[in-house]
Amino acid sequence: MTTLFVLDVPENTPIAAVAGQDPAVMIDRVGPYYRIVSDAPIVIDRRATKARHAVWYSSVAGLHRSRITQWDKDAMRIEPR
Repeated sequence: MTTLFVLDVPENTPIAAVAGQDPAVMIDRVGPYYRIVSDAPIVIDRRATKARHAVWYSSVAGLHRSRITQWDKDAMRIEPR
């Protein structure tokens, strides 16, 4: 299971929304965070989120049993550990 936590603030809402377009991804809230979960790797296209670089590179609040294998100007990829 791949799990990504993103703080629920207006700047990060598009990141969660784009992640949620993948039918394999489930999104809910835990406290002040979006919890983004999938049995498969989570891949989020930065351009689709329209996030500025500063927002993009500060969006990850935490991971659970997961690791970041790509996080550049194009995409973020989270895979199970």
